[in-house]
Amino acid sequence: MRLGITGHRGLSPEVERQVRVDLTTIVSVYDAEDLVAVSCISDGPDAWFAQAVLDHGGRLEAVIPAAEYRETLPDWHHPVYDELMAQADDVHHTGIKESTPQAHQAGSEVVVGLADQLIAVWDGQPARGYGGTADVVAYAHSVGLPIRVIWPEDTTRE
Repeated sequence: MRLGITGHRGLSPEVERQVRVDLTTIVSVYDAEDLVAVSCISDGPDAWFAQAVLDHGGRLEAVIPAAEYRETLPDWHHPVYDELMAQADDVHHTGIKESTPQAHQAGSEVVVGLADQLIAVWDGQPARGYGGTADVVAYAHSVGLPIRVIWPEDTTRE
C-alpha cells in the first residue's frame, strides 16, 4: 500500500501529539513489507508520517517539489529532513528550481499520482495559500484518489 501524506504545518503541541498518535495508529494496521510512505517530508505531518512508516518497517519515497525546497524549510527541520532523505528508497523530482507555492502544489500532485490513498491532516478549512492542504485534497478528489482525513476533535489551527 502506497500512502501519500499532506497536512498542515505549524500545529500546536497539543494537536501535534494527537496527530502523531493517529498517524501511528493508521500505519500499524498495514503489513510493513507492503507499506510505502510517499511524502515531501516537510516539517510537520509529512515528516511525522514518513518516520512512523519507517519505524513500522515500511519504506519511504520522497518527493522534492523544487531544487531549492530544503532551503525554504525551517533550519531546525534540516537534520530531520536530511535523515529522512538518507532513508528514502526512491526520490522523485518535479524539475522545478524555485520553491514557490506552485512548486509545492506540483510536488503534492506527484505525491497524489504515486499513492493508492492520501492521508490528509486537515481541519476541513480552505487553504491559507495556493498549494495548501485543502488544494491537495481537492486535487486528490478530482483524480479519484481515496482520501482519509484525520483531525483531532474540538481543536483548531493557531
